[in-house]
Amino acid sequence: MSYENIIGRKGEIAKLERLYNSRKSEFVAIYGRRRVGKSYLVSEVFEKKILFRAVGTYIKDGDKDYETYRKIQLDHFYDALLLAGLSDKESKPSCWREAFLLLRKVLQKKRSKRKVVFIDELPWLAGPQSSEMISELGYFWNSWADSERNIVLVVCGSATSWMLDNVIHDYGGLHGRLTEKIRLVPFTLSECEKYYRKNGFHLSRYEICISYMALGGIPFYLDKLRTDLTITENIDNIFFADELIHQEFKDVYTGLYASKERYVDIVTALGSQFYGMTQAEICEATGIKSGGSLSKLLENLRESGITREYPRYGKDRVEKVYQLKDFFSLFYLRFSYHKQVKAGGWKALFGKSEYYNWAGDTFELLCIEHLPQMTDALRLHSVDRNYCYIGKTEEGKGAQIDLVMESKAANTDYLCEMKFSGSKYSISSDYEQKLQNKIEAFANSKMHKDMRSIQVVLVTTMGLVPGSHSFIVNQTLTLDDLFTALEK
Repeated sequence: MSYENIIGRKGEIAKLERLYNSRKSEFVAIYGRRRVGKSYLVSEVFEKKILFRAVGTYIKDGDKDYETYRKIQLDHFYDALLLAGLSDKESKPSCWREAFLLLRKVLQKKRSKRKVVFIDELPWLAGPQSSEMISELGYFWNSWADSERNIVLVVCGSATSWMLDNVIHDYGGLHGRLTEKIRLVPFTLSECEKYYRKNGFHLSRYEICISYMALGGIPFYLDKLRTDLTITENIDNIFFADELIHQEFKDVYTGLYASKERYVDIVTALGSQFYGMTQAEICEATGIKSGGSLSKLLENLRESGITREYPRYGKDRVEKVYQLKDFFSLFYLRFSYHKQVKAGGWKALFGKSEYYNWAGDTFELLCIEHLPQMTDALRLHSVDRNYCYIGKTEEGKGAQIDLVMESKAANTDYLCEMKFSGSKYSISSDYEQKLQNKIEAFANSKMHKDMRSIQVVLVTTMGLVPGSHSFIVNQTLTLDDLFTALEK
């Protein structure tokens, strides 16, 4: 079936269609970063097939006592039941057990072959003391829905950490009950390009690159862009002209449990160190003690697509580094968080040293986030591992390689350099020497096996200017290679 309103998401659509067409009841949890399009995906794929839909209401933690909070959510759930066909003679539920019994009554009256139940913003619906609601949801599934063999239960929520702890990794009533989980990720460059074309934008790939490095591939933020404004003006409107940007940043991480979890502290610390921090460095910067609690916070940030973990070799022991990779957050923390921006906002910064410093850093991350496209362009069938290497030449000159791709199948180590430029990049004699130092340091390290060859890969926005210093590069990739559409 064709879904004209959906950009990409082919793999996710296939999963949802398979669940709908199965011969048993299915229970799917969809999670991912806030604003990534979870609700939209479910609504577009199932559309009129959704027989019951409830949406949790966001209430700031501490604004209401639990009984008042629960009553608000139950009232909204009751309203959804009425819309789904429940008789208004039925009394409002006073607890979640009664609410799910009413849902069961509604579904039993439906004559549809397959019955889709969509519970959106589940963390908000359950509330800060969520054990009651989750327990009754588990009972609803285990005691009735599962055995009916025709129920498709879809749950999702913006509080990714809650979804992971209470649904996906739950060891209570929902343990082992999920039949599918879907992690929704941001658009790729290729998908963003399709979005822009579909919505009347006529942007160069360079401008799409700039937009991506500021907003990421988050559909909600792309929807804020106006076709009658330039990308520079759009970025100004989002990050510098609207005071709500500060609340938006907090909402990405805090959601329902702002007072209980310190995601903003971790993200803010990581935002100050572009290439990331070790767990010990995060502890020192945030005051969060090392241990299970911090590890759990870091795991949830990684699962939600906000951060990435990568190994850094070259010292006495390998270091695990945590890097903030959410482009929206990186841009906000760099330019809007401290409000240290010149008069005139982004227009005043565009083309200046601050702009190129930001673009140079962020382009590296953009490339790393499109590693499948890079490996495809390099015709690599397999990459055994990716990592960062820091070492020294025999003369003691420092050398840092931000991305090494090791391919045993190709018997080659690929040393990748990423350079942002507004035109074709020209290699100077100084940069050639730096590349030579990196090759030498890596070749003499424990990471390189003598039997393997080394290739230097240069990724630029516009390509490479041929010259006397360019022969040190073995392969070049451009922004166009990162726009390759790959099947998921």
